[in-house]
Amino acid sequence: MGTSFSDITALISGVVQGSGIGSLLFLTYVDELAFIVESCGIKIKLFADDVKLYVQIVDDVDVAQMQQATDALVDWATEWQLSISVNKCCVLNVGRINHDTCLYINGNALPVVESTRDLGIIVSCDLSPSLYVSDIVAKAHKRAAAIHRTFVSRNIHLLVCAFTVYVRPLLEYDSVIWCPFTVHDIEAVESVQRCFTKRLPGLNGLLYPKCLKHVNLDSLELWRLYTGLYYCYKKLDQKMR
Repeated sequence: MGTSFSDITALISGVVQGSGIGSLLFLTYVDELAFIVESCGIKIKLFADDVKLYVQIVDDVDVAQMQQATDALVDWATEWQLSISVNKCCVLNVGRINHDTCLYINGNALPVVESTRDLGIIVSCDLSPSLYVSDIVAKAHKRAAAIHRTFVSRNIHLLVCAFTVYVRPLLEYDSVIWCPFTVHDIEAVESVQRCFTKRLPGLNGLLYPKCLKHVNLDSLELWRLYTGLYYCYKKLDQKMR
């Protein structure tokens, strides 16, 4: 406490959790993996300890290359004493499937799935956001209903603040990736906020646009439009520099 310090000890491996240099050291630690996999002709994406390998499958040669890259990944992880969670690995085919894409890690065949969760977003084989939309809409409705059920106060400002803190982040997270394009999905996402505002004291008889104006909220569809435009601006600005 205060000016007290712990005893000095030598670290055999790893770094102290939360250290300022920890993230830099980890990036240095895994940087070699990207070059090893790309040398096999396979593209790789890394985010912390999450790794994705992908390639366009045209013939059996591409499948063999992917297996070679997977084996190189396993060899690298074994050499540097990193365990691979095989139960979290899978194969996701996007588009038309013309070849057997069965891959193996340490003799274990990876399951071929129709969808998988990637950094919190459910990605399906047809790249449709409908599955993810259904998932977050169900969770958001439960949270919105819990706010009305558990808050004793009927103060509109307080309830709206709770909604923006606990519900809207579910519906806004990475929206540029899964932004819905069908009327059904757009309405499904908007229904969460529509139902919540309709249940606010004194707003039951108002139309949805007037409810939003009364509580000073934008529609979720408009918010996604702003976010998408801002994202495009940032990308264009980066290319022009």
